[in-house]
Amino acid sequence: MNRPLEGILVLEFCQFLAGPSAGLKLADLGARVIKIERPVKGDACRQLAIKNLFIGEDSLLFHTINRNKESYAADLKNPEDLALLKKLIAKTDVLTHNFRPGVMDKIGLDYSSVQQINPKIIYASVTGYGDTGPWAAKPGQDLLVQSVSGLTYLSGNAEDGPVPFGLSVTDIMCGNHLVQGIIAALIKRAKSRKSVQVEVSLLESALDIQFEVLTTYLNDGGQLPKRSKVNGSAHAYLSAPYGTYQTADGYIAMAMGDLDKISAIIGCDVSEIYTDTDSTFEHRDELLILLGKTLITKANAHWLSLLEPHDIWCAGVLNYQEAMQLDVFRSQEIRQELKLGDGETIGTTRSPIRIDGYKLYADKAAPKIGADNEKINSEFDLT
Repeated sequence: MNRPLEGILVLEFCQFLAGPSAGLKLADLGARVIKIERPVKGDACRQLAIKNLFIGEDSLLFHTINRNKESYAADLKNPEDLALLKKLIAKTDVLTHNFRPGVMDKIGLDYSSVQQINPKIIYASVTGYGDTGPWAAKPGQDLLVQSVSGLTYLSGNAEDGPVPFGLSVTDIMCGNHLVQGIIAALIKRAKSRKSVQVEVSLLESALDIQFEVLTTYLNDGGQLPKRSKVNGSAHAYLSAPYGTYQTADGYIAMAMGDLDKISAIIGCDVSEIYTDTDSTFEHRDELLILLGKTLITKANAHWLSLLEPHDIWCAGVLNYQEAMQLDVFRSQEIRQELKLGDGETIGTTRSPIRIDGYKLYADKAAPKIGADNEKINSEFDLT
C-alpha cells in the first residue's frame, strides 16, 4: 500500500514529546523522518523515563514516540556539521523544531534563513507559549501548561484541589495540531510552490481542546465551572445522569439519557427531584446520589443487561487488564510489535488511522544515535 506522505522528507530538530510525537504520526503516514540529534547524548528524551523503564540505553518512552525514524547525529554549534545540515535542508520538504524562541536564530536556522536555503520548505515549530510575548522564554512543559490553562479544574470533584490529567495531554494534542498544520501547509505549497510557516504552542493546544467549556464560560457571564460534589461526576458542565457509578462489583459509566426512562429501567424513583429537564442541571448532584444508591446494589453485568437493550448509553469502567481482554480491543488490532533485533521486540500501539482500508503498521524500532549518518551522507552527497 502506498502511504499518503510517501516521498515527503522531514527533518526533526525536536526533543521530548510534542514535536517527536508529530514526527511519529508523519512517519506512520509514510513520510521519511530523519531525527537530528546531538552526538553522544542525542535527544534528551532518551533518558526521560516513565516508570524508570529502559530498553538498553534508551528509555521505553523514547522508543514509544521515535519508532519508524532515522537518526542523524550533528553538533549544531560545529560549523562543519551545520554546513552539512544546510545541504540536507536544501533537499527536504519539512523542518520541525521545538527549541525555545531565539535558539534557531542564533545558529542561522530561523525561518527566514532556511527560506534562503530552500524556498519551498515547510517550517514547523512548537513553543510553550508562542514565539513572542511575555511568556515566550518560559519552559513549555505539559503539567505547567495544564496548570495555567484551567484544564486541571475540569476533572475531579468539588472538594478536590486541581486534578491534572494522568497523561501528557497538551503535548499529544499539540503534536496532533502540528501534524494538521503541516499537512495543510503541504497542500498550500502544492498550489503556490512557495514555503509555508506553521506555528503551534502548548498553551494554544490546551485552550483549543477546551473549546466547548471555554465557549460556555465566555458566554455565561464569566462563571467558573462547578465540579460536582459526587464521586464519579465526569463533566463539570453536563447534567445527570452523566458520570460513573459504583456497583456491587465495580463501576459503570452512563452518558446522556432520558432520566424518566433510565429510572424506570433500574427501579429508582427520582420524581421528587426530577420535575423537568432543567432539574437535571439544577439538581445534578442530588440525582447522581439517588441513582448511585440504586446502582450500587447490583453487579455491572446486571445493569448492563437491563440498560443496553433499551439503547441507554452505558459501559463498564475497566482497567487496562480488563480492557485488553475485550473482543473489540482484539478486533481493532491496535497492538503492534517493534523489532529490536536478535529476536527481541517491544509491544506498542499502531497508528489509529486507516488508509483505503489498510491499518498503518510500522515495526521499525527507534534508532540509535547517529545510526544513519553514513547512509544519509552518501545518499544526499553531504561532503
